[in-house]
Amino acid sequence: MSTAVRPSPRRRLLDTAHRLFYARGIHESGIDRLIAESDVAKATFYKHFPSKDDLIAAYLDERSERMQARAVAELPGRSDDPIEQVLCVFDLLAENFGSPTYRGCAFINAAGECPSVPAVLDAVTRRRRSLKDLFAGLLDRAGLRDTDDLVAQLCLIYDGAAVSAQLKDAEGPQVHRWARSAAAAVLASRLS
Repeated sequence: MSTAVRPSPRRRLLDTAHRLFYARGIHESGIDRLIAESDVAKATFYKHFPSKDDLIAAYLDERSERMQARAVAELPGRSDDPIEQVLCVFDLLAENFGSPTYRGCAFINAAGECPSVPAVLDAVTRRRRSLKDLFAGLLDRAGLRDTDDLVAQLCLIYDGAAVSAQLKDAEGPQVHRWARSAAAAVLASRLS
């Protein structure tokens, strides 16, 4: 008979943060609830995270790492063409839209909830940089140079799609179609 190994206290805190921060919001998820649902002592919480802000930043960094790893793993299987892979980034985003638990972009939400918390804003900035680097790398592989404006436009479309789907402006498939179409048009204008 095998027994499952219980995750470490740090892992339990992060898993609870992922669940609560995204589903309920950062401000609605107090330290006492995080500690209780993680089944750790308060001293254990503070051993791993000096403050709630540090836990928020760790949650965001881990979420970003997961998103980046998924893109790196899945994009090559979706297309060999780097321009098509740029559009596939929007497909990856849209795969979340239909979920009843979709609450928009965790990074935009965190920046909105914690606009003056340096640790949180730094984590959001790191995510923004990784998304920009993803787009820039794909565009570079496609042979495009001086792509800062193009990358910024793609990020703007990406963010707009995430927010629009969160606000239920339209059904997820429609938001996805619009975002992908807008990204394709921006790319086509640069390629022509």
